[in-house]
This record gives sequence, structure tokens and C-alpha cells, in this order.
Amino acid sequence: MIKDKKKIEEVLTRGVEQILPSKEELLELMQKRKIRLYWGVDPTSPFLHLGHYSILRKLKEFQDLGHEVIFLIGDFTAKIGDPSGREEARKPLSEREIRENLKTYKKQIGKVLDLKKTKILRNSKWLSKMKLDEFLKIASFFTVQQNIQREMFQKRIEKGISIWLHEFLYPLLQAFDSVAMDVDLEIGASDQLFNMLCGRELMKILRGKEKFVLTMPLLPGLDGRKMSKTYQNTVNILDKPKEMFGKLMSMKDELILPYVRLLTDLNEEEIKKIKNPRDQKEVLAKEIVSKFYGEKVAKECAEEFKRVFREKKLPKRIPKIKIKGKVLNIVDLLIKSGFALSKSEAKRLIVQGGVKVDGKVIKDWREKIEIKKETIIQVGKRKFKKIIPSD
Repeated sequence: MIKDKKKIEEVLTRGVEQILPSKEELLELMQKRKIRLYWGVDPTSPFLHLGHYSILRKLKEFQDLGHEVIFLIGDFTAKIGDPSGREEARKPLSEREIRENLKTYKKQIGKVLDLKKTKILRNSKWLSKMKLDEFLKIASFFTVQQNIQREMFQKRIEKGISIWLHEFLYPLLQAFDSVAMDVDLEIGASDQLFNMLCGRELMKILRGKEKFVLTMPLLPGLDGRKMSKTYQNTVNILDKPKEMFGKLMSMKDELILPYVRLLTDLNEEEIKKIKNPRDQKEVLAKEIVSKFYGEKVAKECAEEFKRVFREKKLPKRIPKIKIKGKVLNIVDLLIKSGFALSKSEAKRLIVQGGVKVDGKVIKDWREKIEIKKETIIQVGKRKFKKIIPSD
């Protein structure tokens, strides 16, 4: 275990919003012994994004110092739905949805954490066995006033939006996770502070020990709003390298430094010296893509981006797909070539002006397209396919 005060100080400072009860006490504890820490995720989506990556990076820093890291899957709490940061109830997930969402989680966290040194647990192991009298005992330690003061509940009350009892009790279940695993520290985004503090309180009551809480800022989506698949502003850990690079190049300029701070080890002052935001983004995008795919691939992505977006040329390598028929309606063509899953989605892409065939913008969803040899379809700024007639 590494006890170097300077290294511990750095881990407890960069990208950290706050540590409770204090950074000094946690630093002192980490110099004395190995601690057990965790981060919990409800599997509400099949994809972990860069907002999750920022916390995984922090977990890896603790892991590199020799501390025990737990990645907790909230497979039980996902059936309830965390109300944190939401102005409406989250849809509870079924067992089948949870299983589907979890299929690649291990692969995704393995891109950051050392899986041999990572304990992966599920909170259904203890929460599904909890008896009613045990839960009522936990509930007796908290008040309605504590919960109702939460900002998102106050917003719902002001707007006349329902607060459901099951989501009102969600923090108590998350609080018990800390007790069940007997952890020293919980890490999470700033919107999880209330839930984490409930866990801290329960640890004091049931185990008579301190649990530290470390919060990190929420990473905004590419457009500055909350990072969410609903807004289509996420960068996912499993995104292909060119897609990841292109998305990062599209971010708002004011997000560059927060992304640098939370997602890289780059020197902020050095980034500030680069006056052109486009060049700053390129440094950032190359750094992030290289973490997942290597420096060579990141360099290729940068060259390809320059070729397509600055020089207005076609990509060097465009996926090919064979299509039957000599003439097709553009809607059917988008579906057959995999650009759209439904006719309504295809029509939306066309109406938004996001579809080109051989460089020409298609404005009418009724238009017929002649399938010539190597017809190029482009959707949005970064998606290309080369259509090859199969007959």
C-alpha cells in the first residue's frame, strides 16, 4: 500500500468536489491502513458513458494506491428507480431489462479498472433477503422532513408532480449497501450526496464507525445539458474510436477544461496556452481515445477528422453494404442500410436535413434513389456507407 502523502493528496484533490467529514481525516486514515471503498451504479442503460468514466478513473487511482475497490451493481435498486436529480419518477426496470443492460458492464469497467483487483457485487444479494421488520428498523432512523427537503422533491411539490412512496424510500436501501459491505468510503457524483450521507448516518448507527463520502462534479453532456441518452449528448465507453473522437470535437467550447480536469491527466495550464478551442479539443479527444484504443488509433482518428471536416473529403475507409434493387425510396434505403430502425426515424432524419446521397442533401422523404455502383449515403456529419447493388 502506498502511503506517500503527496500522492494521496493528489488523488483526494483533482476532480474532487468535496470530502466529508474532511479530506484531512481521510488522508490520515489512508496513510494508516488499506481502506475499502465503493461506487454503485443502477443498470438503467446498457452503456456506461464518460460521466461514469470520470468516477472509474478515480476508483483506479485508489486501486493504484493499493486500496480495495468495489464496483456495486444496483440490480435490486434499479427495480425501484433513483429519484436523484429527477423531476419525475424514474421507470422501474424489469429483471429482463436489468439482465440485458448488464451484459457488457464487466467489459466496460475492465477498460479502466484492474478486474483482478476489483470486487464486483450486486445489492440484490442482501436487499432481496431483507425482512420487513429489518427495513422498518432502518426507516425508523430517518425522518420525512429529511427526505422532503431534497431539491427535486421540492420542485415536484411546486409543480404539483407526484412523489411516489417507493422512490421516497430509495435512499434508505442505498444507505444499507454501505452497511452490508462495511465500507470506509463511498464515491459518487454530486447528485448522489443525499443518498451517500444517508449511508454515512446508517453506518454510525448500525456499525458505530465513520464512512467517508467523496463527491465528484457531474460531467455535462456535449451540449452543456445533463449527460443523457435522451438528449443524445453522451460519449459512451463502447463508442467506436472515430465516433468518440468526432463527438468530442463537437462539444461546446466552455466544456473543454471540465472535461480535461475530470477525464485526463493533462495539464490545464498547458491546455489554456492553446488559444484555438478547436486545437484544444483535438488534444483532449486524442488523449481520451488513446486511453481506450491506443495512441496510433487516436492519431488516425485525428487525421480522418481533419480530412472529412476541414478538407471536406470523404473518409478513407467507408463501410460497404449490398442492397437489392435498382431504385429505392430514400426511407426504405435508410432502413435497409442500417441508418434507421423505423420509417418514422428515417423521415425525421430527412426532415432535419441530415441525409445526403452522393453529396446531395435529400429534402423529400418520398424521393426515389437510383442505386448506382458505390452510391455514398451520409447521415449526420460522421456516418457514411457505400451502397453496392447486389443484382
